[in-house]
Formats: sequence, C-alpha cells, structure tokens
Amino acid sequence: MYFKNQKFLVAGMSKSGESAARFLLRRGAVVYLYDDVSSDKITALMAELSALGACPVDAEGLDRAVNCCDVLVLSPGIPIDNSLPVAFRRQGKNIIGEEELGALFLRATAVAVTGTNGKTTTVSMIDEILKAAGKHSVLCGNIGNPLAGEVENLGFDDFAVIEISSFQLETLSSLRPHVAVITNITEDHLNRHYNMENYIFLKGKLLRNLRGSEYAVLNYDDPTVRAFSEKTRCRVIFFSMEPREDGVWCENGAVYCNGERLFAFTDMKAQGTHNIYNALAAVAVASALGLDLKAAAAAVCAFKGVRHRIETVCERDGKTYIDDSKGTNVDAAIKAVDSMRRDTVILLGGKDKGYEYYPLFKKLKESRVVHAVLYGENRMRLLAAAQEAGFADISLCADFDMAVKIADSVAHAGQNVLLSPASSSFDQFSGYEERGDRFAELVKCG
Repeated sequence: MYFKNQKFLVAGMSKSGESAARFLLRRGAVVYLYDDVSSDKITALMAELSALGACPVDAEGLDRAVNCCDVLVLSPGIPIDNSLPVAFRRQGKNIIGEEELGALFLRATAVAVTGTNGKTTTVSMIDEILKAAGKHSVLCGNIGNPLAGEVENLGFDDFAVIEISSFQLETLSSLRPHVAVITNITEDHLNRHYNMENYIFLKGKLLRNLRGSEYAVLNYDDPTVRAFSEKTRCRVIFFSMEPREDGVWCENGAVYCNGERLFAFTDMKAQGTHNIYNALAAVAVASALGLDLKAAAAAVCAFKGVRHRIETVCERDGKTYIDDSKGTNVDAAIKAVDSMRRDTVILLGGKDKGYEYYPLFKKLKESRVVHAVLYGENRMRLLAAAQEAGFADISLCADFDMAVKIADSVAHAGQNVLLSPASSSFDQFSGYEERGDRFAELVKCG
C-alpha cells in the first residue's frame, strides 16, 4: 500500500480511528476524517489531527469525500452494512479497519484471540506467561492500545498479543498469527450480525490465513469451535475440561499438557470454571510457542483476573458487591451466576443485542440468585423472558443508578450483589468499563 498516492477516509473517531489517522498521517497520506457523533472530545481530536494535516469533513461534505477517497478505514463501531461502507463498495473501493492497517505492517510474532467470552482474560494470561518467559509482549487490539499504534514499537523478536472482536474481523483480512485462539462461540451481537451463521463465519476468519507452520488453539468442548479444525490447514491444539490423549485438558482437579501435570485448580488465584477454560487456552499457547510449561503454569496460577469480570469490589454491611460489567451477553452472565457460592441479587439490563433471554432466567431458577433487578433499555424484553421462564422475584426500573440502589436494599447480609447485565452498556454508558466504575462508586467501593 503506497500511502502518498492514495487518499483515506477514516470513519469513526474512536480510539482505533484516532490510531489509524495518526498512523496514516505519519506516512504522508492524505487523510479525511468523519464522525456522525458530535461531542467536545471528538471536536478537540479533529482539531488536533487537522493541525497534523488531516481534513475533517461534515455530513454535507461526506459525499465529496467518498468520491475522492480511495480507501475507507472503518471504525469497528460502524457496521459493514452502514450506508458509508456500502457507498465505497458500490464504487469498488477498498474498505479496511485499523486492525488491518496494523496487520499489514506487523513484524512481531502475533498471538490472536477471539471468541464470545474469555478473550480479555485469555490474552492477559498469555501476556503474563510471555513476560514471565522474559519476552517483550504487548497487549493490543480490543484491549490496551490499537494494533496500528503499536506496530512501530514492536520488532521481530517481540510478541503482539491481540484480542480481536467480531466487529474487527469484519474488516480484517491480512493478519496471520503464529497462534490463533478461539475460546468459545455462543449467541452474541445478533443485532449487528443478524444470525449465528454470519457470527460464526466472522470468528472463523481468524484461521483463514493459517498454514502448516502455524497453530490453532481450539476449545474441544464447544462443538462449533471444534468444527473449525476440519477446515484449517494449520496444526491444531485442543483444550478441554475432559481428559484427552494430547493437547491441554483437566483431570482429577488439575491441568495437564500432553500428559504432564502442571497445576491444580486450587492453585489458581482466578477461580471459576470460566477461568479454568481461559487457563487451558493460555497453557496451549505456551506449548505452541515452545515455552517452559512450569513457568507458564506459575504465571497462570498467579494471575488475579481482569477488571470488571466477576471482580469483587468490596464488602459492606455483610454484603459482597461483585462487578461483572464485562458480562455483556447471556452466556457470560450464566458463567458469572455459576460462580456464585451464596445467595445473590443480580442486576440485568442495558442495550439489547438481540438475545433470547429465556435460557438465562431458566438458569436463574436453578441458581443461587434470589432476586433480579431489571433495568435499562431492554428491561421489558427481560421481564417478558422472566415471566415465560417462571422467574418471579423481580424489581423493574429504567435507570441504572436506581437499579443499584434497589439491589442494595433488597440484598441481606451474607448475600452478594452481582452486576452481570447480559447486555451492552451503550444505553446509558460509553462502555462496560464506565458502567462497572459507576457500580463501584454507587456502592461506595470505588
């Protein structure tokens, strides 16, 4: 890609859009900027990038920019069927994402992780394993800094540990990681991808470029993920909660890799079945990279978890407050509920992502959840699913702050208050991090 001979339209001034714009400007490209959201932060960023040579455009100038630009750099927050990428596609022009820009110029060894749940914890464990092995490793992609902002800092001896979402995979085609991990696939983002077939296809794109010298680390216990092994041309390492003859597995309460016992579940600081799965995937990556497995095991066992994922934020008045704001889909919420060891009041709600909520409430009836506070934009859909499942211990309100206060008042000493929304945060917050921080603030733990 010859930057000085092409014009780029960067659409969406998110973190990735800003990174893409700076990447292109440093290489002398002509860069146009557009965002249909107006805020003081975006205005200030546009002005800063304009001083570096970029050309901001508004809605009135967008058609002109589409006609003169050669490449659209699309934010992962903008769907591929939005009118803007459709206009580029009709003219036969290239559409890429910031992640694609980074992939084209990446020199470091890439370890890439996708899946519905467990991505952030898995990449964080892998990063800790690499650092324990004395490697220079950087978390990037959907966690940390965008890949395009890190490529210049990474050499051939370094590692880029990349978390990749289905949104990023829509515009990613050049990445060839040395190790690609798919943690699991359950219903998610159907409001954007329309059906599971599209969603599964996007997740499988991560394996598309792999050849015989690369590795796919796949969850054997997930039939959808296991099936990817039949289509990839690379070497496959399976991980499973059940004993196997090879790969990484669990047996008698311990983790094994190719027959070698590495550690017991009880040695892990990050507890829960979901974290065991994440640990299995991370150990499989260590095996693929030829790292010392005992040292890798020690790094996994020392790992304390990630923020906003089943994170105990405090105890007050005999009640424990747990932030699982990162639990933005039904499967994640169910895993959080499964990890509760005492009676729990759960907060559910936010922006709808197209899920079927009946399985969630069916699970709640069999769990330690004694009450659910439903809030947010999708509260009426949640209520309908609860009624269908026969789960009746419910409070209903619109506002998040009020929902937290209700949950606090309903919970008794000796119980948990769990925020695990099974929904996106974008009805009231900029992201799950802001929602989790607000939860901690409201329960006077932050």
